[in-house]
Amino acid sequence: MTDYIGYEALTQAAMRGVVREALRQVAREGAPPGDHHFYITFRSKAPGVNIADHLVERFPEEMTIVVQHQFWDLEVHDGHFEIVLKFSGVPQHLSIPFAALTRFVDPAVNFGISFETGETSADVSIVDPASDPDASAQDEASTPESSDSETVVSLDAFRRK
Repeated sequence: MTDYIGYEALTQAAMRGVVREALRQVAREGAPPGDHHFYITFRSKAPGVNIADHLVERFPEEMTIVVQHQFWDLEVHDGHFEIVLKFSGVPQHLSIPFAALTRFVDPAVNFGISFETGETSADVSIVDPASDPDASAQDEASTPESSDSETVVSLDAFRRK
């Protein structure tokens, strides 16, 4: 049966809308409410992604950022969001289209969304610049066990006790 309505595309757009609205709430308030915080994974070379070249070199497939305590200038637009995060103590401006997202997780409430991208990645990296200025956690998280399997990173290592 042919899906002439395009339910999969509609579902993906609706899920990206959930992320957009969550980020808009944070932008309005200046911080995530309560214990909420976000792990946002995106394809680093997707069309429209604008991040520093050294970050693309370091995370050539996917990159996960943490939106929790230390971020600046969060702006949420219909098609993308912009944020400033520090990497090794240096502020970096990131512009990320919602179409580039592959995952969104809010571990405070056990909520997560995975987006269809049509491709798989063996290089999944968690980047929490606020808790690791020397970026050693990113290096450990980005080392895949094998090039044929996706690395699973436990979020417990990044939660505050």
